Amino acid sequence: MSSWGKNNPDHAPKKYWSLGEAKGKLETYCAYQERCQWEVRRKLHEKGIYGEQAEALIAELIAHNFLNEERFARSFARGKFRLRHWGKSRITRELKLRQISPRCIQYGLSEIDPEEYWDTLLSQAEKKWEKTSEKDSFKKNYKVISYLIGRGFEQDLVQEAVASVSSRQSQ
Repeated sequence: MSSWGKNNPDHAPKKYWSLGEAKGKLETYCAYQERCQWEVRRKLHEKGIYGEQAEALIAELIAHNFLNEERFARSFARGKFRLRHWGKSRITRELKLRQISPRCIQYGLSEIDPEEYWDTLLSQAEKKWEKTSEKDSFKKNYKVISYLIGRGFEQDLVQEAVASVSSRQSQ
């Protein structure tokens, strides 16, 4: 059994930050990678800073351009699409979870090239089609479609891509 956990007496409690310390650490935290306000609030809460103090720190980070929701949404959408091969639905859901405004979500999704999106969807469909060892073509279609919808691709595009892949494979 792991020694990590809430009931471990040897585990030291989390170290809280002072306000001065928090400002420097948050600047480093935001400079390392694009962050959103939700992530910064969560980090501040972990470190024992709440309410008006947290909001003042966030306002200062925004003023000094360490935090920018539009820039975050664009970076997030680009990265999750290109590296993780997520579809637009999944990216939108994750951005909403992080409390990003609908306008910024649209800016983020505009970073995805429609041709590249279709090519990625087709390649993901082909890979899953090859890996799925199902004899019944109806079940195989269902499994591939379920997988792609789970990755966040839109159902109409998924159906079209799977139809394209299955027709090529059956020839």
